[in-house]
Amino acid sequence: MNKVLVVDDTKNIRMLLTTCLELKGYKVLTAEDGKSAIDKVRKEKENIDIIFLDIRMPEMSGTEVLKTIREIGVTCPVIIMTAYATVKNAIDCTKLGAVAYLQKPFSPDRVGAVLDEILNSKEIFDEKLKHLDEESILILKSKELLAKDNFEEAHNILKKALAINPYNKEIYHLISEINKNINKLDKAKLFNDIYELFNEAHI
Repeated sequence: MNKVLVVDDTKNIRMLLTTCLELKGYKVLTAEDGKSAIDKVRKEKENIDIIFLDIRMPEMSGTEVLKTIREIGVTCPVIIMTAYATVKNAIDCTKLGAVAYLQKPFSPDRVGAVLDEILNSKEIFDEKLKHLDEESILILKSKELLAKDNFEEAHNILKKALAINPYNKEIYHLISEINKNINKLDKAKLFNDIYELFNEAHI
């Protein structure tokens, strides 16, 4: 039986989705906030097949939850639920592997349609996400380490990201910043020059 995690701070939404999903044969876990969602993901990460995630929640947004679960290593499809869709949210969530949006208010039929869409394209999604996530997660992790001045570990992680995709200019920029911070100015300039070349080439 497939297991689904529903994350929303509104009780009625959790109940509606639970009913819809259970009728389709899914086992449903629920979380009312981001922290609870992450706790459940850590505990059940090998077993969760799909996540329905509200984008606007108090204390911890859906985007933050999505970043964290990707860093944990969970790569299952995520459906973003929102009544306030924005271009920025769409871009941020798509980069992290969100596969669909569920606009509130929604009907049981719409939930079914989104599930069918995901299941029909899951094989393609898995292949794309496998590569997207590894690179994106490494970059996100490096930024966290940079913010904590953990330059050595951030550098090691970025070298792995560079091996996956040597055409991502952001990686060169981040490595340049690390070298500036540890006073390796020649290397900082070298990586910044590569970054600028990508900019000039509009890559």
